[in-house]
Amino acid sequence: MKVAVIVLNYNSSADCRKCISDLKRQEGVELEIIIVDNCSREDDALAAKSLAAEQGCIFIAAKENRGYNAGNNIGLRHAAGKGYEYALIANPDMEFPQKYYVRRMVMEMEKSQNVAVVATDITSPDLQHQNPMMPDSKNWISSFNWMSAVFHRTSKETPDFIGDFKTSHVCKKVSGCCLMVRMNFIEDIGFFNENVFLYCEEAILSKQVEQASMYMYYVADLQAVHRHIKSTKGNARKRFRTWISSRLYFERHYNYQSWCSHVMKTIGWSSYLAVYYMTDYMRGVSRK
Repeated sequence: MKVAVIVLNYNSSADCRKCISDLKRQEGVELEIIIVDNCSREDDALAAKSLAAEQGCIFIAAKENRGYNAGNNIGLRHAAGKGYEYALIANPDMEFPQKYYVRRMVMEMEKSQNVAVVATDITSPDLQHQNPMMPDSKNWISSFNWMSAVFHRTSKETPDFIGDFKTSHVCKKVSGCCLMVRMNFIEDIGFFNENVFLYCEEAILSKQVEQASMYMYYVADLQAVHRHIKSTKGNARKRFRTWISSRLYFERHYNYQSWCSHVMKTIGWSSYLAVYYMTDYMRGVSRK
């Protein structure tokens, strides 16, 4: 079995090297690794291109950075053109300590044609679990849940948005940092939705799987490590504004209940943005 692996690079060529090193040690499956450079800095794009040549990977340079889903779609379209049945989406900051990780994901895929997505246990270096994710509520009240997090901060081993990570099961939503997709499903939905630049890709994919009458499967005894470092990801205000924008797009196009409900959701998420800006400004003033 040969599987396509899409690694989307954006100024992360050093992470790509570690990720690809782990992927090259996978056993029981043949991989074609596709590095898509999403308009990185010139030096980093050249480093990623050299890495691809060195490791025998496919290198594709995006003409413009149109976001996470659009970048991954470049690799997925390449995989579709070559007739792959399955593709693994892996962020550059993923690590795969288990040598049969990809093979086991394929085995889960092959158990049923109704499985559209397979994902596994993913932890941060400090062992915070990131899969499976809880499904998104349709109730507009959930758009105000941020208030409890802002005003009543608690320290928990596992965040409220993470479900049962101890047992393998059919689930509703998984992290987009590492997952395997069935290619005929991806082609049927017209590839990942490119209307969001970043964030809420998981929520959208969850609804697309549901609408296709297929399902996601979470494998508890397979583990990957996600070395995500938030502080290196650029302007925090811009990131948060992008998240709110993506969230509202998801609510309008995939989680819509009624006009009244959508108005309340818009108020809820927009208020979160306003509070974030206010607290960020106050923190800045207090530092002076």
